[in-house]
Amino acid sequence: MQKTERLPQRWAILAVLCLALLVVVLDNTVLNVAVPSLSAGLGASTSDIQWMINAYSLVMAGLLLAAGSLSDRYGRKRALMFGLALFGLGSLFATFAGSPIQLIIARAVMGVGAAFLTPGTLAVLVRVFDNEERAKAIGIWAAVSSLGIAAGPVVGGFLLAHFWWGSVFAVNVPIAIIGFIAVALLVPESKDPVGKYPDILGGVLSAASMAALIYAVISGSEHGWTDSRVLTTFAGGVVLLAVFIWWQRKTDNPMLELSMFANPRFNGAAAGGVLAAFGMGGSLFLLTQHLQFVLRFSPLEAGFRIAPLAISVLISSSLLSARVGKVLGQGPTMTLGMTVASGGLAVIALVDASNGYLPTFCGLVLIGLGVGLAMPVAAHAMMSAIPLERAGTGSGINQTLQEIGASFGVAVLGAVLTARFVGGLPADLGEDAGKSLPAALSAASGNPETAAAARDAFAAGMSSSQLIGALAVLCGGLLAGFLLRRAEKSQPAVPQHA
Repeated sequence: MQKTERLPQRWAILAVLCLALLVVVLDNTVLNVAVPSLSAGLGASTSDIQWMINAYSLVMAGLLLAAGSLSDRYGRKRALMFGLALFGLGSLFATFAGSPIQLIIARAVMGVGAAFLTPGTLAVLVRVFDNEERAKAIGIWAAVSSLGIAAGPVVGGFLLAHFWWGSVFAVNVPIAIIGFIAVALLVPESKDPVGKYPDILGGVLSAASMAALIYAVISGSEHGWTDSRVLTTFAGGVVLLAVFIWWQRKTDNPMLELSMFANPRFNGAAAGGVLAAFGMGGSLFLLTQHLQFVLRFSPLEAGFRIAPLAISVLISSSLLSARVGKVLGQGPTMTLGMTVASGGLAVIALVDASNGYLPTFCGLVLIGLGVGLAMPVAAHAMMSAIPLERAGTGSGINQTLQEIGASFGVAVLGAVLTARFVGGLPADLGEDAGKSLPAALSAASGNPETAAAARDAFAAGMSSSQLIGALAVLCGGLLAGFLLRRAEKSQPAVPQHA
């Protein structure tokens, strides 16, 4: 395999890429703790709040694949700078938004910028680092990504405790400016040397299908899976996805090379990543509710109590993953990491209202260590299965699969939680109490025994959900390990041309 020429500024480039990635990931979770402030400051309704949160993730998920492909064709440095500029402008607009609709539009603009930034960071990374250093660099990149997810509630809670609600967006602006200048000065341009005209129809179809599918999943948990709007949107997304696949097979210049999915190395990384995101995304979403509603921590306190996850991921990704991968190989490392993470989720499943925080702490440490081992290996395996000139597309696929897995995890595990929760509530609370634990506690006001029963029902539902998440992560680890071991025996990694 041909070495990529080492750049003297490569570690400075990695620092810039990680800073850009951090703010993008933070904005996926930071708004969750700002809901009361936004409701008061902008007079936002519940529907407005949902769109403020979802506009960002919907637009980003819909455009990830197209943005990655465009970065291959027109230049990854150019895509990074475009993404930083849009993200910074969107954040500035959001900071001074005067109405809910203005903030929703600003969040959508930020989502477009994030769609170019997220795959762009990984695509530039694999271009800048050679094979000997790439695994370590990807480990650091993955650690920052996980750190951003866990740190979002903490950062948001701190800013809201000391400043106005616009501060959660204002902090992005100087980072975007610094990142833009640093990318312009440090990052070398790279693109597919044989890139042809863009696959415009493919880009439209991929964006529309991904946005429709993820919107259906998000709205399904709100309106119910049998709601006509949810079913229609989901069916439309499936049809658009089928048309996209047909077009990619038919056109001479496809945005996505479907032959990638015949590569067991690629499939192993994809399967592991999707199932890990399914289990992790859903489980952590539910865990934040458990910490606040059952263990009665404030949003900021709950954020700090998720910090062991971030710390253990940081240690495992940056210090252990590359070393263990060299000794065991990609397949066994994926299996080991996801088995440990699955064990952590199973430990958290033991939590009920009387267990306190200790089982949660132990589970979070195990999850962090396992995810920190597995996810850098998954990203490295996927990118090594793709020619370097298609790095943007490969990174876009990786991030899209992560978004899909996490969205389905939140929806499916949330549905399991709701079913167990409603079934375990005292019958005298009434139908409205089943909408959420706060609604049940409100209905049980003045009756401590009934309130305790509602918390126990929620904890039982969370245990069932966490066990399903643990099973999904374990299956993902076994499947990914099998496919990656088979790939290591039968296929070398794809030659990576500079």
